[in-house]
Amino acid sequence: MEHALSPPQHHPWRTIAVVAAGVAALELIALAIAAVALLANPVVHHARAAAKAETATPAPKTQAKEPARPLLPRGSTSVAILNGNGVSGAAAAEASRVRARGYLIGQVGNAPRTGYGRSVVMYRTGRRPEALRLARDLRIRLVSPLDGLRPRDLMGAQLAVVVG
Repeated sequence: MEHALSPPQHHPWRTIAVVAAGVAALELIALAIAAVALLANPVVHHARAAAKAETATPAPKTQAKEPARPLLPRGSTSVAILNGNGVSGAAAAEASRVRARGYLIGQVGNAPRTGYGRSVVMYRTGRRPEALRLARDLRIRLVSPLDGLRPRDLMGAQLAVVVG
């Protein structure tokens, strides 16, 4: 018994090549996305560490050094407390915390501007050691020279806490 077989279907080689190239292109895109996903996190971490190290580098030696002064005791260090977040009573509450740690309280009031996201300890020239001690006592991470404040804004105080 003879069976009639249908003739084999012919696929043109060009169509097969185009389909294979399309599949290969999709695989290449998937590999590129996977590589970016795996490598992006270490690169971002490295960039952040480099930026942090850059901001933490010491000042160039060409800048004038602050005059060396003896560290004032807490009871002789005057601190101005300024509200920089706009919340009513924030400066008074912070003044109570500062007073409880033995510091003299100077002016308690509003900062020249609001919008401070975090609290910051600012200091007059030569009073960085006292500012670092106050920041450690209050667990405030940001310490800087007077920025946005003038010495006269402190009304004679050596340090300022701007509540954020």
